[in-house]
Amino acid sequence: MKILAVGANGIIGKAVVSLLSQDSELIAVGHSQGSLTVDIEDKHSIQSLFEKIGNVDAIVSMAGNGEIGSLEDTPDSGYRMVLDNKLMGQVNLVRVGMNYLNEGGSITLTSGAAATNPMPGTAAIAMGAAAINAFVATAALELNDGKRINAISPSMVKETMESWGIDSSSGIPAADVATYYQASIHQNLNGEVLHASGGRYE
Repeated sequence: MKILAVGANGIIGKAVVSLLSQDSELIAVGHSQGSLTVDIEDKHSIQSLFEKIGNVDAIVSMAGNGEIGSLEDTPDSGYRMVLDNKLMGQVNLVRVGMNYLNEGGSITLTSGAAATNPMPGTAAIAMGAAAINAFVATAALELNDGKRINAISPSMVKETMESWGIDSSSGIPAADVATYYQASIHQNLNGEVLHASGGRYE
């Protein structure tokens, strides 16, 4: 199986690449580092990437930037970042990538727990995450040739919390989050949002 992994250099991305590369051909793509890079805010950059790598059996996106901040403090640019990067970046990855996806292939995007578990300071991120969930549910109705699309909604990741210097006891390890992406690829799921929290995918 040939899998394209976008956002491969982040905490979740590295864990996903490590797991999926055990039994698949993994094409790891970052934003600015690595042999292959893509700017998901630029549709032409996405198109160029697929022209280089050709058809794939699965597309996995761990990409998408957001900004944490209160309603009062978050500037317009914080909301725009979520809309242009996390939301439209992943949407355009689907719009271009579905034409390079083999029959029966799958696409997996990343949303986030803020969409369903409101927390202060996450309005911009929650907006983008909820939109990804809605997009996936609808896009699943329109894909042809047995192609599928799902989203992974991770809760707070243990390693991220540790890097912030906060108590990580309630966080989910990135290696456990990676099992949800694996399930999205290998199980017959379509239009689903898999909530990665509390341990490995069961």
